[in-house]
Amino acid sequence: MSVEKCVALVIGASRGIGRQIAIDLAKKGYAVVVAAKTTSDAYKTTPFPPEPNSSQSTINTVEREIRELGGDATAIPVDTRDVEQINYLVDETVRIYGKLDVLIYNSGAIWWSSVEDTPIKRFQLMQKINPEGLYASVQAALPYFGKNGWKGRIIVVSPPIYSRFFRGKTAYAMGKVGMSVLTKGLAMDFVRQDRKDMAITSIWPACSIESAATETFTQLKPSTRNDLRKPTIFSDAILAILEAPAETVNGLLSIDEDFLRDNCGVTDFSKYSLVPGTKPQRIMPAEFPTLEVAEQDDEGQRVDSTKIPERAKI
Repeated sequence: MSVEKCVALVIGASRGIGRQIAIDLAKKGYAVVVAAKTTSDAYKTTPFPPEPNSSQSTINTVEREIRELGGDATAIPVDTRDVEQINYLVDETVRIYGKLDVLIYNSGAIWWSSVEDTPIKRFQLMQKINPEGLYASVQAALPYFGKNGWKGRIIVVSPPIYSRFFRGKTAYAMGKVGMSVLTKGLAMDFVRQDRKDMAITSIWPACSIESAATETFTQLKPSTRNDLRKPTIFSDAILAILEAPAETVNGLLSIDEDFLRDNCGVTDFSKYSLVPGTKPQRIMPAEFPTLEVAEQDDEGQRVDSTKIPERAKI
């Protein structure tokens, strides 16, 4: 899609991967709304710019970084557990810039452990921030995409669906896979409704990426830095997805490395290694199972709950 006067809302953009996405979108000419929970007085932050994965990095410092690079950015705080705050965020984005072209949902909560060792409150937090926050963001954005003539893109940070992903982190996987299900389902809606210029795509890293999430692991075991990539690989993949025709990426559950290789001809990924000269280990499978079945096009008798009389609903 053309980036001329395009407006991108990046939710979860205060640090790490989200920060990089926001900055690189701005460098490409997007007006960027930087959204997350953490705020600060960016002009009192020293040193500046702050370390990208530290608590010193907030939506305000990211906004300042973009503006000092000559870009257009606005920081708007949001707690993605609060639907009203999400609605305000999307409404305010359109009030400021007049429209919304790209929604990127990078906000996320992580807890990797067995079901037995995952407290219900931790489980509920992940569902609130991961699938529910995404769903609310999409619901808030869709009317504005409609006002654009159904031209726009949604990018979701969620994985391809495969069983190994559930192992040892079931509660986390339930939410993240749910986000990928939303990608697949909404993509089918776009096709059924003949919205050819709309696309929703999920993207996930092939190798671990330097971020606030991986910072803890590297502190515990410094050698793990050798298996990290820079966040620029992720933002490069997202930019490539945004530039691809809508029909080729709608409903796609992709991997950053694979998309760059298959669609952009990238074969040398060494520039993305965090530690020069290392070759980070790929943590994702080489191939993923297809989700389609032989009867894929047989919908049977479709039911639309909005058409059911209120008294018949459960």
